[in-house]
Amino acid sequence: MDLYLQVSLDASKRLTQAYSTSFSSGIRTLDKEYHEAIYAIYGFVRLADEIVDTFYGQDQASLLTRFRQDTYQAIEEKISLNPILHSFQWAVNTYHMERELIDAFLYSMEMDLSDRDYDEALYKQYIYGSAEVVGLMCLRVFCAGDLSEYERLKPDACALGSAFQKINFLRDIKSDFEDRGRVYFPGIDYEQFTDLQKKEIEADIQADFDAGLRGIENLPIKAKKGVLLAFEYYIRLFEKIKQVPVARLKSERIRVPDWEKLLIYLRV
Repeated sequence: MDLYLQVSLDASKRLTQAYSTSFSSGIRTLDKEYHEAIYAIYGFVRLADEIVDTFYGQDQASLLTRFRQDTYQAIEEKISLNPILHSFQWAVNTYHMERELIDAFLYSMEMDLSDRDYDEALYKQYIYGSAEVVGLMCLRVFCAGDLSEYERLKPDACALGSAFQKINFLRDIKSDFEDRGRVYFPGIDYEQFTDLQKKEIEADIQADFDAGLRGIENLPIKAKKGVLLAFEYYIRLFEKIKQVPVARLKSERIRVPDWEKLLIYLRV
């Protein structure tokens, strides 16, 4: 491996560790052969998230357009002077990730730049692009070129990503509405959001979790523990969210404390 690629992969790793201790813990439980590619995927995803979620004083649309152009140029030319994009293009080209996955992800990021009401179709499209395809990128790495295995595990991987994202929506419903004027759940009026509607959403999440767990059980053994750790983190967060009424979701962000995350990490 050449020096610049190694430096770029190290940059993706450092970015991941700085932004997400939970995700970093999950990566450490994967087989080492997966680490660099998964860090590269997370680094790419995080840069796009930062553009749409935090760079409010900037021209976010222009930044995202430039980021999209730089991403595709890096993939096509197999090099970028942006070390995060250089490591991502390496992962994309090494594991033959479909451009459709990247297109869908960047389109969901673009959706976050405009206030919109999410009907059922847009809701599903957003979840696919913002969460499910990230799981599919990781699945490409785990399957290491085995296309039949990838296709077999694909539906359950999508279900797991969907469950994670819907839990994020519930956890962040207060900030999404107050800071961005947005509620992702179709047909939900934030001011009139009821505990019964919350329970219906939770039932939908549980069905996704059930499918996702089936997929985890069929993963390559070297990938199983890391994905199971993420599953256990989110199951615990889901349990805590189910225990609180809508009124509390509107007043505080429910989270799993670090000590509890450590216990989950040690148990898995």
